[in-house]
Amino acid sequence: MTTPDQYASVRYLVDDVQAAVDFYTTHLGFTVNMQAPAFADVVRGPLRLLLSGPASSGARATPQGYAAPGGNRIHLIFEDLDAEIERLRSAGLSFRSDLVTGPGGRQILLADPAGNLIELFESAHRP
Repeated sequence: MTTPDQYASVRYLVDDVQAAVDFYTTHLGFTVNMQAPAFADVVRGPLRLLLSGPASSGARATPQGYAAPGGNRIHLIFEDLDAEIERLRSAGLSFRSDLVTGPGGRQILLADPAGNLIELFESAHRP
């Protein structure tokens, strides 16, 4: 079991906390650690994803010039990316990119209900 000091935490700003929780738990294997109307904390392995709704303190504006670039995304590794893509498409989800293959592996981009990107990745170098 992962202890709180072993988590890598990422904050995503979302417009609808419940929709985000439903998305991550239903489609990507996260579990709810804590949930309130304005905020949720979901976990997958050592990744702690903080979902901050509009009323949360985490969604407060940052000083001008400090907003994160739009290319940021979490990176989730899968053993069988084709099966994962098929499962998610069967659930009615659509992807934001085509499947890309390179020397390190294959990846495709998915977006959560608020438009935050998730990279689904399969390594070319399997143990």
